[in-house]
Amino acid sequence: MPVNAWTVALLALGTALATGLGALPFLAARHPSRSWLARANAAAAGFMVAASVALLNEGVAKNAWRVSVGAVAGVAVIALTRRLLRRRQHVHVGSLRGVDARKAFVIIAVMTAHSFAEGVGVGVAFGGGETLGLFITVAIAVHNIPEGLAISLVLVPRGASVLSAAAWSVFSSLPQPLIAVPAFLFVETFAAVLPVGLGFAAGAMVWMVVSELLPEARAHGSRREILAWGILAFAVMMAFQAALGTV
Repeated sequence: MPVNAWTVALLALGTALATGLGALPFLAARHPSRSWLARANAAAAGFMVAASVALLNEGVAKNAWRVSVGAVAGVAVIALTRRLLRRRQHVHVGSLRGVDARKAFVIIAVMTAHSFAEGVGVGVAFGGGETLGLFITVAIAVHNIPEGLAISLVLVPRGASVLSAAAWSVFSSLPQPLIAVPAFLFVETFAAVLPVGLGFAAGAMVWMVVSELLPEARAHGSRREILAWGILAFAVMMAFQAALGTV
């Protein structure tokens, strides 16, 4: 298969569409009660922390200083976003309103920022050869499924439909095909900024976990239950990434 900008764009689009598959488990429970919101938040937190660990590992191997700068920037941007959203009374994301909409907006923003780094990874990988590019693309596509699950774990328990959760999951990954092509065409330039993007995404996700997911999980569930679900999700995600060779 000849590698060009079009093939890179199509394959990267496939990784974005794979994110929507994370909402499929909710077809078996379309109207979950808010009583299990604590478990959903804890599981989403575990997934996101594990993803952050993988991003930081990859970034530090490339340039630890740039990763640190990106991580600080990620925390700052998400903290600022939360502050600005608190001042708005009429925030809505699909059918969600108020506090639920603000939380949904933040996690979608965090995962979208995360997708920019993955898109750069796809483009840079194809710049290093077809085999490497295909491996990284498949790994990211499969990796995106639990990321879509993490988003759905936040949206569906708050009243979003399975279809809208899948759509927002795909939306959060659209930066991948958009940024993969320029990264493929300008490999050296984007390879230099990749550690910053990885750090930014990791910092944003960790801050989201600390400031949003865990406090709300604690408000709806016991500490032991939250810890158990969080550790389980973290372990599953880390084992999943290890199997893919991404950590």
